[in-house]
Amino acid sequence: MNAPQTITMPIPGHIDPVPVPRAITPREDGRIDLIGLPRDEIRAYLIEKGMELKQAKLRAKQLWHWIYNRGATEFAQMTDIAKTMHPWLAERFVIGRPEVVEAQVSTDGTRKWLLRSDDGQDYEMVFIPDADRGTLCVSSQVGCTLNCRFCHTGTMRLVRNLTAGEIVGQVMLARDSLGEWPSQPDGRLLTNIVMMGMGEPLYNFDNVRDALKLVMDGDGLALSKRRITLSTSGVVPMMARAGEEIGVNLAVSLHAVTKEVRDEIVPLNRKYGIEELLQACADYPGANNARRITFEYVMLKDKNDSDEDARELVRLIRKFKLPAKVNLIPFNPWPGAAYECSTPERIRAFSNIVFEAGISAPVRTPRGRDIDAACGQLKTASEKKTRAELDRLAEEKQAALG
Repeated sequence: MNAPQTITMPIPGHIDPVPVPRAITPREDGRIDLIGLPRDEIRAYLIEKGMELKQAKLRAKQLWHWIYNRGATEFAQMTDIAKTMHPWLAERFVIGRPEVVEAQVSTDGTRKWLLRSDDGQDYEMVFIPDADRGTLCVSSQVGCTLNCRFCHTGTMRLVRNLTAGEIVGQVMLARDSLGEWPSQPDGRLLTNIVMMGMGEPLYNFDNVRDALKLVMDGDGLALSKRRITLSTSGVVPMMARAGEEIGVNLAVSLHAVTKEVRDEIVPLNRKYGIEELLQACADYPGANNARRITFEYVMLKDKNDSDEDARELVRLIRKFKLPAKVNLIPFNPWPGAAYECSTPERIRAFSNIVFEAGISAPVRTPRGRDIDAACGQLKTASEKKTRAELDRLAEEKQAALG
């Protein structure tokens, strides 16, 4: 309980990170953030701070309900906890939310937030509303270590893993923004979660697992595991564990069907090749026709979008007998990207080949392009603005001195 808390921080590298412990910067005020803690840990902290066992059990249950079911951010809101208790709790604990650095809303309703942690790290989340669902795209790391060539986050160095609290905090903040408290399963806008934001979730396995357990808890946020999808670039050794210990839907960033092209655009392929990856998909616990594996496939002009590529994709899915659907994603360009998006005609032809083979191959409608909703773009824009602001201030200072 009192051991220093650490998180695994992979060292950035093109193929595979080396985990090294890195301490989480504690809050300056010394208070403990309750977001991200399971019930038993909340109870243990209450006891550690001097509360007697029987009371701690009751208070932990009440705190849990107010935090995850009612969305409370202040102890003073908790009407079934004695008012005299509120200051005691507030001195020792906090119900955190990420700091919002920037929030944007697209003309199509897509919302994007740039968030900041207590130790000053920036990361992003995106909410995508559709007629029949509302999907929150959640980040698992600050930056990323995989360097996928088409991905904007891949241009950033990996700073650290997000904690379970920082991952859950994104969902809590989205619920705040959408006015979705108290938590109820029916009629809410936020219906689905995809771990497809910044970072590779399977390189932050423990925190992602612990966060999603809180999201799926029936007494809390109560999102069904069938409405949660974890996306991986293909960290093969962790995939079976994800199926067993988390049990959510699996999406795989495939993006190419030949070793040569996938080595280039998803460098992790040099460590875990396509055949090894697809075998891990075939072995994924719980995968069946009702819970298909989703293959993400970004459409890059003259790189991975030919008829031959489409036919090879069909062959591979059939070879491994995969219950699969293919999400075709028109490339969302960003400044300095080495690729262009395939033409609409080419994407349609590719989709038709896969579809005619009996495999669902919808084309994902580009969303939020007017707010640069491709992951990592808002963070970069913010950093540029900050640097420009610093340059301007430096010039003003120099002029004043001169």
